[in-house]
Amino acid sequence: MTEKDPSLLGKVRDKLIRRKEEWAKEGRLLTGQAGAPGGPERLPPGQREVKNWPVLDLGVQPDVSAEKWHLRVDGLIANPVAWDLETFLAQPQIDSVSDIHCVTAWSRYDNRWQGVSARHLLSVVQPLPEARFLVFHSYDGYTTNVSLADFDDADVLLAHSWEGKPIPREHGGPVRIVLPKRYFWKSAKWVCRIEFLAKDRPGFWEERGYHNEADPWKEERYG
Repeated sequence: MTEKDPSLLGKVRDKLIRRKEEWAKEGRLLTGQAGAPGGPERLPPGQREVKNWPVLDLGVQPDVSAEKWHLRVDGLIANPVAWDLETFLAQPQIDSVSDIHCVTAWSRYDNRWQGVSARHLLSVVQPLPEARFLVFHSYDGYTTNVSLADFDDADVLLAHSWEGKPIPREHGGPVRIVLPKRYFWKSAKWVCRIEFLAKDRPGFWEERGYHNEADPWKEERYG
């Protein structure tokens, strides 16, 4: 399979989407338990710890070079921006360590990220008073939605590096979102646009049966 065979890629993508939609209808992996971040158990309900980093996508991995990557931030903000990678890397950088919790029931501890904090981005673009939600747009056409309150957190960042190296293509490089307190489908890969909105707008998986909030400690896998 190659990216030069769009018909085959389309079949793979459709099969993956149908399978995950079936999981949502069946409530697959749900345990009915609940927990809380910082509680006695580090692992959210229904999760298992892994040491590797599984690759999950829609069957397409866009090949976005560092030279071609751009981020546009628009919508209900005072200062829209359009950054290339050089401008992005010129912003204040942070190091952050957090866990990954995937809706497919695996978790990986102590991931070391480097990138631009969400709070720095917010200080630059200055959301308008009516802004309450964001939608992340990716180079593969993927979207996912989060509240501004969830984005405005100390551990949220736009990451370009993982474990001291550039994030590889299969994991969302050159730049991806990292939103540790939510299932990882909210941490959009290959991000190219962040849109600020007054009203919530469900993203790709949220329209296909997945929970709008995606809190792993409440086991919000499906909506």
